[in-house]
Amino acid sequence: MVSQEQRRRQLAREKFLRQQQRRTDARRKARVRNSVIASVLGVVVVGSLALYTTGAFKGDDDKGNASAEVTPSASAKPKDPCAKPAPGSVKKLKFGKEPALTIDTSAKYTMKLDTTCGEIDLDLKAKAAPHTVNSFDFLAGKGYFDHTKCHRLTDTGIYVLQCGDPTATGMGDPGYKMKDENLKDASLKGNVYPAGTVAMANSGPNTNGSQFFLVYQDSPLPPSYTPFGTVSEAGMKVLKKIAGVGAQPADPTTQNTAPNATVVINKATVTKS
Repeated sequence: MVSQEQRRRQLAREKFLRQQQRRTDARRKARVRNSVIASVLGVVVVGSLALYTTGAFKGDDDKGNASAEVTPSASAKPKDPCAKPAPGSVKKLKFGKEPALTIDTSAKYTMKLDTTCGEIDLDLKAKAAPHTVNSFDFLAGKGYFDHTKCHRLTDTGIYVLQCGDPTATGMGDPGYKMKDENLKDASLKGNVYPAGTVAMANSGPNTNGSQFFLVYQDSPLPPSYTPFGTVSEAGMKVLKKIAGVGAQPADPTTQNTAPNATVVINKATVTKS
């Protein structure tokens, strides 16, 4: 007959053997698992090396080089889509003071810019910006804008073509300054000048002269530039053509980014109707 003590020792021995067997099985499974992991890692490393040496893993530099092989040089100037300027020269007129207000603010005024790139027609806001429109009527009548270059095109951040400077440097003016007008125009919402806006360029409040800009794409700007007209649908197509060939790098002296297109106003005409 087996005593109670013998039975206890037998159960303890069986428990020990079971634990040993579980440990042996666990070590065997761990060896198999580690062997599989090592094999997989070996395949991945070898495969990666093979892919690298065959060019499947290319960095950004490689992509840039591949792009450079098929992309034309950034310094190559696009083809000029505009015609040669009409014969004639800039008058570079100066006037001692702003002209007297003579326009009829209840009438409709339009301005035609006959440019080397096509006609750009503008509807002017005589009632909302009478002094500005009156000045353009005066200057155009004197031939002030004729044969002048549109000296600046911006194609980053804001999208405008700037004209009206006989010196084509961004520094020219007619010899007088005008006050800001129409800065609360209904079209100016959320600090954006919408495409088609014609507005005055300035160097601060109430410093308007003869330079103006044509917006060819919605542009984020504070309401600090007198909006005095809108570009016709046909005129917008001309602007898009000019903008389509981009701008030159900034001039180190004037900092102007001239359009790649040769945009010259052969003649400017303001008409009352």
